[in-house]
Amino acid sequence: MSQVKIEESWKAVLEQEFQQPYFQSIATFLKKEKAAGKKIYPPGSLIFNAFNTTPFDKVKVVILGQDPYHNPGEAMGLSFSVPKGVRVPPSLRNIYKELQSDLGIAPPSHGDLTAWAAQGVFLLNAMLTVEHKTAGAHQKIGWQDFTDAVIRKLSEKREGLVFMLWGGFARKKKTLIDADKHLVLEAAHPSPLAGGAYFGSAHFSKANEYLKSKGKNPVDWRISE
Repeated sequence: MSQVKIEESWKAVLEQEFQQPYFQSIATFLKKEKAAGKKIYPPGSLIFNAFNTTPFDKVKVVILGQDPYHNPGEAMGLSFSVPKGVRVPPSLRNIYKELQSDLGIAPPSHGDLTAWAAQGVFLLNAMLTVEHKTAGAHQKIGWQDFTDAVIRKLSEKREGLVFMLWGGFARKKKTLIDADKHLVLEAAHPSPLAGGAYFGSAHFSKANEYLKSKGKNPVDWRISE
């Protein structure tokens, strides 16, 4: 990661972060882990996939996740998203159910959310890497310093964004966001472990109403097969 491959508008905004000691520590840690034979997800080319798919000045909506998926072939650098051909995870199935309830959009058969990211839905995980079969393994290596800075930059330098904070972990990030400039939507986590408390939040329609009120194009939440 010494030469971070990241989209140019993000590179300009985050240039100082890449020079910070904590970021160098992340790079050193990941190199050592890989040298020790540990499997790290997502693959290196996809660690900054959310940034490369959704440029800084194109962001409209931020959906914050926690960890990348830790099973083989699942993590693709976009929160809640999995590549086509991979079983749709339980949390994403519930997101699709809420989408259908909110906007009448039928769930697709796959879990690839790239179509959202391409429209300005920034699918950010608070931790950008994880170890094979070990949820939360990289929570304390410095990623949160980086992604907290990302959220602060979006709050400071942009206006009229929608932040969807699902679950206790994501909701703690509310303190990083200027609610006078942006819409902050909070709900329970879509995980089945939340007992269905996520349902009825109607965040997708609320986001589009807000974007339209700010003169922005709404997100087309439909995902083609």
